[in-house]
Order: sequence, then C-alpha cells, then structure tokens
Amino acid sequence: MIDFDRVSVTYPDATAPTLTDVSLTIGEGEFVLVMGPTGCGKSTLLKCINGLVPHFTGGHLGGRVVVAGHDTRTSPPREFADVIGFVGQDPVTGFVTDTVEDELAYGMESLGVAPATMRRRVEETLDLLGLYDLRDRPLLTLSGGEQQRVAIASVLTVHPKALVLDEPTSALDPPAADEVLAALARLVHDVGLTVVVSEHRLERVIHHVDTCVLLENGVHLGPPREVLPRATMAPPVVELARSVGWSPIPLSIREARRAATDLRNELAGPHPQASHPAPTSPAVVARGLVASYGEVPALRGVDLTVDAGEIAAVMGRNGAGKSTLLSLLAGITTPTAGSVTMPGRAGLVPAEPGALLWAESVGQECADADRDAGVAPGTTRALLRRLSPGIANDQHPSDLSEGQRLCLVLAIILAPAPSLIALDEPTRGLDYATKRRLVEILRSLAADGHGVVLATHDVELVAEVADRMLVLADGEIVTEGPAREVAVSSPGFAPQVAKVFAPLPFLTVSDVRTALAAR
Repeated sequence: MIDFDRVSVTYPDATAPTLTDVSLTIGEGEFVLVMGPTGCGKSTLLKCINGLVPHFTGGHLGGRVVVAGHDTRTSPPREFADVIGFVGQDPVTGFVTDTVEDELAYGMESLGVAPATMRRRVEETLDLLGLYDLRDRPLLTLSGGEQQRVAIASVLTVHPKALVLDEPTSALDPPAADEVLAALARLVHDVGLTVVVSEHRLERVIHHVDTCVLLENGVHLGPPREVLPRATMAPPVVELARSVGWSPIPLSIREARRAATDLRNELAGPHPQASHPAPTSPAVVARGLVASYGEVPALRGVDLTVDAGEIAAVMGRNGAGKSTLLSLLAGITTPTAGSVTMPGRAGLVPAEPGALLWAESVGQECADADRDAGVAPGTTRALLRRLSPGIANDQHPSDLSEGQRLCLVLAIILAPAPSLIALDEPTRGLDYATKRRLVEILRSLAADGHGVVLATHDVELVAEVADRMLVLADGEIVTEGPAREVAVSSPGFAPQVAKVFAPLPFLTVSDVRTALAAR
C-alpha cells in the first residue's frame, strides 16, 4: 500500500535533513504508529505519504515514496484525494466551509459523489465520531477537540484507502480520544482501512496498533513490544513494567492489571496521605463568571480561586468551557457577568500558540520577548534551551515542529514569571522528556509563589504536577478537590497507574517506586 525506499527530506535553508534513509512498507489494513522525540520528523514522514512533501513544503526529497502504485514525486497531492485522507495537527487550516455538515460533504462534492450516497455517508460519519448534535454548528464556534473530530470526519466521508493523522487525539478529552481511536481500530479490522498516525501520548494508542515506526537513532519498524525497548520514551504502563520487571511488557490497562495482581496485594494497606499546600494569598479570584458565544453558553456562574503557589488543573470534555475560563482569568476576554480579581499580572499560553509568533527567527522571538518583558537578555533563550534543547537561533518559527513551537511560546510567556500562569493544553505535541522538563519548571514557579492554572486533557500531566483538580461540564464546575482524590475516583480522568492499582492511591510510577521503597 505505502512504500518508502531510502527516503531523505531536506527543507529549504535547512542545515541538516529532517529524515534520513527511511525505508519501510505499510500494508493494506494495517494500523501503524509513528513515534519519536519532538522534532524528529514524524510530521514530515506523514506528509510524504500524500505528496505534501515536497510539492507543498518545498525542499529536496531523496529516494521514492510509492502509494497505491503512484510515485509521489510525479503525482501531485490532488491525485491522492480519494486514496489518502490526511488530517494535520492544526485542523482549522484545512477547513473550507462554514458548518460541520457542509465540511463533511465538501470532499465528496469535489469528487462528484452521488447526492444519495453523500447523505448516507454524512449520517454514518456523524454517528461514528459522535458529531450528530453538532451538525449545524459553525466550525469556528467549536472547541479545539470538536474541530479535530470534524477534520477526521471530513476525510472519512470520502472513503479513502488510507487515513493519515498527525496527533489526532492531542486536543481531545480522554473519553473522546478513546472513542476516536476505537472507531479507527474498527475501520482497520472491519473494512481493511490502512491507518497511519503520529502520537506523543502513547498511552492512548499503543494497544490499538499493529506496527510502530520509531524515529530515534535511526528507523526501527516492528510490533510495539519489539520497538518499545529501543525507545527512550514510553507510556506509564511500560515505564512501570520496566521498574518492576514484568515480562512481557503490558500495553493495555487490562494486561497491566493482570500483571499487577500480586503487587497490589503486596502494597495494600494504609499509605501516607499527600500533603496539600496551605492556603496563601490568592493569585486570582473569579466570582459568578458567565460567558457565551452568541446563543451558545460557555460558562454558567463559575466561582474559582487559585492561590499563589498552587497548581490547579481544569479538565472536562471538549466544549465544556475550559479555554473560555482561562481566557477570562487572564483578562484576554471580558465576561458577560461576574468578576475576576487579580493582584498581579497574568500570562496565557493559548491552545494555538503559533498565533503569538511573528518574528523571522527563534533568536529574534526570544530577544523581543526579553525586551518586551523587561527581563535580562538571554532569559527567554535559556528557558527555551531548558525546555527543548537543540533549537537553533536562526530557525524560522514556522519551520519548527508543533511541539517545538509550543516550547518557544511557553518560554516567551514563562520568562517574565507572571503571578498567574494560565496554560491551555500545554503538552500538545510534546514528548515525555519535554513534559518532564515542563513539570520541573511549573513546580519551580509554584514553589516561588506563582499561581498556575492548566486546562488540559493530559491526565498524566495532572497526575504529575497538579495540587487541585476541577472538572467542568456544560460551563459549570461539577467536581473539585485534591488532584489525587479526584483522579483516583474518576474512571474517565484517571491516569494509567491509578487504573492499574485502583483502589490504591497511586497516580504515577514514582508513587509506586516510593511505596515499594517504604516496604
């Protein structure tokens, strides 16, 4: 179905190739995961499959990519429209209509599909991805996760032979991500669709896939259990297995729970209760916040206080109002009713961080940020180097990977250390190593008295860093409490380790290691 023969890609003005000597074959009806550190070339590999590299991106493509018998160097991307369904990391850039239903129909209209067939496929796909209630909604009023599901649906209606998805669950809440991945797995097994995804949140997808392509210290191809030992990155259940010596390595919660039976019995009993930060002066106080988008309510009378030195995580399904809440707390938008009181200054990293970048180089972005924030020259660059080593000063921000751009914006916002730091999906596109560095920085800021509020779908991040967890639903706070208590009691928002050891109060691999050491 898809063949790479000694493929190398070098972008214009780049000093080194992004991909080097990649050879692999993906068969029909195969579910393939492309994995590797941030910036290793995963998105580039995916764009080679439908000819976006080099026809759209430019640069030099060495070797050959053959898809369904067509060489991508001589066949432009339009010739793959009914063969390859492609969804990039930023779904909004691919929308061409105004409403959900029109977007699902557009690709079929372009290919001349019969109206009766179009109607049937639209209805089937709305149901498949849980979009039926959104069919008449304007695309720009949807949350990021809802837009991502629409983008996936819009390419599925064409009935391509292969589906290529770049970070398909990065903006989805855990239940929605599970639904999308389960739907993709059904398409692979039931109709023989070939699916190729890149994903940093391996815990979501690894148990679904047949084959992994690891881009780290060369190219490694094979079943997940064969490839994962070569990777420096690993989902929590795999890291746990490595720590306690389980073999074979479990890939799913079910496999891990079976392997952990004796360990759960060994660790049963009372455990020290986690300490919670003592209340201090508030970093922000919100009372009775109400907001809406036209006739669509976003927040319904939300009260929230985030103390200095506290890290609060806001979770909830897509469209629950998380991004709206952060925007109000940071003073970017004004509520319809209610008030926000803040003694200091706020910094917001939005869900689409690239919108904050405008300079011609990374070095210029960092220098401008230092000047605008009134901090010492080199402050932003040092923080970026700590978050994502290896980004050159002369690189253009648009040439960075999605995760690298996020690191750049994180450095710009965090460098002046605002009293309130609001982060909207701060781990989107980040590998596990970069997430660990971000956790260290956020803990350091909290220890220095800064308030931090995260809107995220990353339950593993919440387990590592949050003091308090809130769950929004339909614009209201429905659950609030210490992160450990809320996460353990919530099947939908519990991290992997919590699911493996429930009802024991463990959230992370570190928790298990500490408990074993205490025994």
